[in-house]
Amino acid sequence: MATYYVVTGAAGFIGSNLVRALNERGIDNIIAVYNLSRAEKFPNLVNREIAGFFDKEDFHQRLPAGAFEGAFEAVLHQGACSDTMETDGRYMMENNYRYSVTLLDFCQEEDIPFIYASSASVYGAGKVFREAREFEAPLNVYGYSKFLFDQVVRRRLPAADSQIVGFRYFNVYGPNEAHKGRMASVAWHFYNQYRQNGRVKLFEGSDGYGDGEQRRDFVSVEDVVKVNLHFLERPQYSGIYNVGTGRAQSFNEMAVATINACRRAERKPPASLDELKALGAIEYIPFPEALKGKYQSYTEADITALRNADYQAPFLSVAEGVERYVDELMRREGHVQND
Repeated sequence: MATYYVVTGAAGFIGSNLVRALNERGIDNIIAVYNLSRAEKFPNLVNREIAGFFDKEDFHQRLPAGAFEGAFEAVLHQGACSDTMETDGRYMMENNYRYSVTLLDFCQEEDIPFIYASSASVYGAGKVFREAREFEAPLNVYGYSKFLFDQVVRRRLPAADSQIVGFRYFNVYGPNEAHKGRMASVAWHFYNQYRQNGRVKLFEGSDGYGDGEQRRDFVSVEDVVKVNLHFLERPQYSGIYNVGTGRAQSFNEMAVATINACRRAERKPPASLDELKALGAIEYIPFPEALKGKYQSYTEADITALRNADYQAPFLSVAEGVERYVDELMRREGHVQND
């Protein structure tokens, strides 16, 4: 009997990039699971090879009923409500907590790997980003939903019969995120702002940081996918791991990288931050009231645990990753890159 790899959230940002990477490894026995109420995401799978799909709600109902007994090789669970501004706690917990518990139970019963998406949002406004309970204090219900499921996993790990791996993604950017709208990465927003208006908008200073100097660990989806497959190929490793570059970079650096990648396509020389500000290509706007007290002004992944799990590949810097991302965005828009 054929078995399948399940990718939940398969038409979404990270999920669709995982499907692509599996295809590139010759794997097309994939069951794609995604929420069909968001039909605008389907183009992310048009050029991918899958064996079938289920609507998320249908899949969730069938799992405990035994419909998929013996059918799956592994589950890569990327599906979630990722809107950090969502205020409906009941909806968030049903999507991100209860659904995940059902999948975890199924995978343990079936003795198959369960690899899932957690989030760096569990650390809240803390300054230490290490996978330990004392550093976790989420600021919103999204982060709390991820935090709560991580606690379930921690309780299950000592007696687990098969691999359980959670990834605390930091600020991921890259292809196939346009459907996320306001929750898309700053790289995507900066690219579109610059292409449309010739300038990008950053927040003024906050939490003791200067204008645009708030810092995040920005990680390319290319690297996120590599980490997922590293663990899929090494079932001896279980646990919760940070997935970031291990280096915080400012929003100013992200803006400069994005604009210069666009300028290269326009056959213009790269420009410094000061030069771009003088040209009016970078603008600072007031920090939103709605984000005060709910915003991470600094994140930097401690990737010691990841390295100890034998993941030694280098991570793309913002300059490297954003240039590749902008090239891809322009290619999709039909623009010819000129080196």
